[in-house]
Amino acid sequence: MIDARPPQGAKAPLGGSGAARVGSFAAGPHQGETRPPRGAATRVAVEHGGKITRRPVHGVLLLDKPLGWSSNDALQKVKWLLRAEKAGHTGTLDPLATGVLPLCFGAATKFSQMQLEADKEYEATALLGKRTSTGDAEGDVIEERPVNVTAQDVQRVLPQFTGSILQTPPMYSALKKDGKALYEYARAGVEVERAPRAVTIHALNAVLALVESTQKAINLIVKCSKGTYIRTLGEDIGLALGCGAHLTRLRRTATGGFSVAQCVTLEALEAMGEEERLACLLPVDALLEHHTAVTLDEENAGRFLSGMRRRGNWPDMDAVAVYGTQPHALLGTAHTKAGELIPGRLLSPLEIAQSQTQQVQPQETA
Repeated sequence: MIDARPPQGAKAPLGGSGAARVGSFAAGPHQGETRPPRGAATRVAVEHGGKITRRPVHGVLLLDKPLGWSSNDALQKVKWLLRAEKAGHTGTLDPLATGVLPLCFGAATKFSQMQLEADKEYEATALLGKRTSTGDAEGDVIEERPVNVTAQDVQRVLPQFTGSILQTPPMYSALKKDGKALYEYARAGVEVERAPRAVTIHALNAVLALVESTQKAINLIVKCSKGTYIRTLGEDIGLALGCGAHLTRLRRTATGGFSVAQCVTLEALEAMGEEERLACLLPVDALLEHHTAVTLDEENAGRFLSGMRRRGNWPDMDAVAVYGTQPHALLGTAHTKAGELIPGRLLSPLEIAQSQTQQVQPQETA
């Protein structure tokens, strides 16, 4: 929300004094910077001289995160491949997990929270009979029990894990207590009290399976709300079955409106040229699929981008994506109340111009 805005009805050019109008954006200088990349990209950078020139990149890349990579290392690698100035991911996947990881670049980082709030879908395997310190295969085994579980037993316990349930967050998680991540306490051998949290399991399918011909496991398909820990779900189902369990496989197959079928792998990105990589980006408004679109004329678009409320014949709506007409471009988000369009997160004129240029350049190159 914009805290300060000119009086309603006041004249203002697009984006404030001296800014270009919607129909005459100038991309401006590419304020690139030369610096070593971080994380997993460092090794690749060294092989290519250790320095890259950053550039403005805007959009969303759907990555199929590889096994063994942290979400941040995967982000830094893709950021290096795109030479992007600004990037962020939309929620952490464990190194053990693979699958859908939306990465946001440039203006898209302003709307990454949308994906944090979205429902998720997972496929997972929980090995029965062993509990680990982390709830997955990365931890040490802390308890072993005999497994006397039938397919009927699995189906019998599932109803207690469907719908609205309470979960106690695992110690090995990024949640913070007193400004410190829980996994930091866990690594120091300290367990802190965690309050159970309400989450929703929209759909849960589980079947008994054999691993390596002799060990029993459960294959899970889960559709759930934000904040659900699949590791904890697997552990709790194992406890309900009387034998304990830990995850050996976790794959996120969907988040929000994005599915794994839309994703690109790191290997595929590495094999591409720069323009091919840019062509993999979805536009910024791909994050706003469930927002109602409102289009403003040039004059009202300029005032809206200056943080001013606009009046119109709009019903009350909580989630609005606002567009300009010359050119047709996303301006930002808003909500409407009592006929007023109230700005939320706004793009800058420079971001809009750069996004327009980025969409045109790959087409011209092709």
